[in-house]
Amino acid sequence: MKGSFNLSDWALKHQSFVWYLMFVALLMGVFSYMNLGREEDPSFTIKTMVIQTRWPGATQEETLKQVTDRIEKKLEELDALDYVKSYTRPGESTVFVFLKDTTSAKAIPEIWYQVRKKIDDIRGTFPQGLQGPSFNDEFGDVFGSVYAFTGDGLSMRQLRDYVEQVRAEIRSVPGLGKVEMIGQQDEVIYLNFPRANWRPWASISARWCKACNRRTR
Repeated sequence: MKGSFNLSDWALKHQSFVWYLMFVALLMGVFSYMNLGREEDPSFTIKTMVIQTRWPGATQEETLKQVTDRIEKKLEELDALDYVKSYTRPGESTVFVFLKDTTSAKAIPEIWYQVRKKIDDIRGTFPQGLQGPSFNDEFGDVFGSVYAFTGDGLSMRQLRDYVEQVRAEIRSVPGLGKVEMIGQQDEVIYLNFPRANWRPWASISARWCKACNRRTR
C-alpha cells in the first residue's frame, strides 16, 4: 500500500544501524546470562516471626494477660508491622508477627533486631518463672541434602562423635550455608542411692558432681 512503512526496506537502507542494534542485543544477552541465578534452592525472605513463651503452672487467663497481651502491645510500636496473631494455652504463649508486604528484604534483619530489642525492654515486667521469650525467624532456610547415619555395634555417643567429624569436614565445602544435626541424644547420668544411710551417699554424690563440673570446664 502506498505510503505504508516497509520494515525490510528501511532495514536495507540503514544496515549500519541494524547491525549496531543486533550487537547491543547480543551484549545484553551475554550479560544477562552471566548474571543469571543458578542456585538449586534459591533463598527467599519470609516476613514472619514466631515468639514463643512458656510459664509453667500458669492458667490460660494469667498467660494471656501477663504475657501475650504485653508482647502484642509492645509490637504495635513497629512501623513495619502489618498484624499479629496469637495463641494462648495454659502456661504457653505463641505470637506470630507479620510484616507489611511493602517491606524490603534488606530491611528484614534490622526489623527482627528491633523486635528482639523491644521484647527485651519489657522482660522485667514479665512474671517470675517465665521461660523465654524465644524467637524464630529462620523460615527461609532450605536444606538441599539430608543424610541419615546408622552404626551397627556403635553406641549413641560413638555415632555422635563420628557425625561431628563428618560435620566438621562438610563445613569446609565452599558456598555452604548451614549444617544442622537433628536427633542426637544428650548424655545423662542417673545416680540411685538406697534410702538407708542416706548421709554417706549424699556426700559421695556431692563429690561426684564437683568432679563432673571440673571435667566439663
